[in-house]
Amino acid sequence: MTAGPARDLVGYGRVPPKVVWPGDGLVVVNLVIVYEEGSEQGVASGDALNDGWGEYADGVAAPVRDLGTETHYEYGSRAGIWRLARIADGLGVPVTLSATARALELNPAVAEWIVEAGPDLLGHGWRWLPQWEMTREQEAEHLDRAIASYERRLGLRPDSYGWNSRSIPSVHTQQLLAERGFLYDSDPCNDDLPYWAEVSGRRLLVVPYSKTLNDSRYLVSPGFSSQRDFVDLCRGALDELLLEAADVGGRMMTVALHARWSGQPARAAGVREFVEYALSRPGVRFMRRLDIARFWIDRGA
Repeated sequence: MTAGPARDLVGYGRVPPKVVWPGDGLVVVNLVIVYEEGSEQGVASGDALNDGWGEYADGVAAPVRDLGTETHYEYGSRAGIWRLARIADGLGVPVTLSATARALELNPAVAEWIVEAGPDLLGHGWRWLPQWEMTREQEAEHLDRAIASYERRLGLRPDSYGWNSRSIPSVHTQQLLAERGFLYDSDPCNDDLPYWAEVSGRRLLVVPYSKTLNDSRYLVSPGFSSQRDFVDLCRGALDELLLEAADVGGRMMTVALHARWSGQPARAAGVREFVEYALSRPGVRFMRRLDIARFWIDRGA
């Protein structure tokens, strides 16, 4: 039998649960700021290869350091994260920070922002590594290192935050999360509402993520050519979800923003434009992922 969770191709089906979000919200928007800078693979970190996902597809192969891609990541930690933080704080919208533990250790001021300003944590790994290439034991070791780091720096235990792997979970990830008592799993991208999964003899909440409303599309083809593409896609999704919500009940919308990509000035302008648009629409509420998860748990569904 193939390892990993069983597939569910049905979900809520034709009649999703009627949800009314706090404040009589029709659609809750969760902005996830992704912070990985410094935890990526690279020769300078003792790895056998240099990670991509900077600004260009081509890079420098090991054993030579890829200084160009390294500095693209550094832009996210030096400037991009703070530009996105200023937008969120200035517009008064709650956000979620999906951060690797190593990235927070390398830039403690970002961890201080979590504690002081109130973004919630979405665990994102010890480092930004392909856990699907690890053995179960290796993945468990990295998960435990991340948990220990989050507890030291933020005072958080797994039952107070969720998890999102690098790109793709392994066949072991969800079971490892359930065993460690995580509040929720955000690896699946398969619904517009949270749902419960049976994992390792317990119910594990899933708060679905999005690879569609995700600024990684600036680096893939077909993808975003400019911030206008990003704004148009997010506005279209929000408008459609509002129409649906009036008929079938509340919806959830995740927008993922990476510090090194959406933290660039022109792209950040698109983030600001979308947030201001969403704030102008009746029935839209911004919520942290933690609060969405707790709301769903309190519903008792």
